Amino acid sequence: MAEGDSHPPFLVVGHLNKAHGKKGELFLWPLTDHPHSHFVPGAVHHPGDESSERPSLALPALTIESVRPFRKGFLVRFEGVEDRGAAEELRGLYLLRPFEAIDELDEGEVFYHELLGAAVVTVEGTLVGEVREVFPLKPADLLQVTGPRGEVMIPFVDEVVVEFEREPPRVVIDPPEGMLP
Repeated sequence: MAEGDSHPPFLVVGHLNKAHGKKGELFLWPLTDHPHSHFVPGAVHHPGDESSERPSLALPALTIESVRPFRKGFLVRFEGVEDRGAAEELRGLYLLRPFEAIDELDEGEVFYHELLGAAVVTVEGTLVGEVREVFPLKPADLLQVTGPRGEVMIPFVDEVVVEFEREPPRVVIDPPEGMLP
């Protein structure tokens, strides 16, 4: 990011879905494009508060003791989490990392938080609305855009999103016929 860009102090990198087995492991769903730099032994994660935007003041930081691939995520064990009961207490939490621990973006990549509130316009300059939410789905992330003509879901793919400008935040789209209301 360029000097002066504002960013949150923490970003969500994973979600603890459920306890696995009896020895304190949890199934972790990665919410990052760079899981292998965040989910390694010794990496420190902060459980999110109710908003999942800041670390919880009620819970200590969690240090990964062991991690192994499992299905489309990972099975992780944190230091001090010794049994299923302790793992169950962490179920449903989002894991945050300090922004400084986040990998640099590759060319053309965008952080989700940069998209929130961005104006969405067509290549002709017609205002479609503002990005309200980003849904990380497969095969494509979806932008929930609210504007003068209502709400529309825009797939965040190269065929539709032709440009993203950071200052001021703006998404330029070339929507196929019938996409917009």
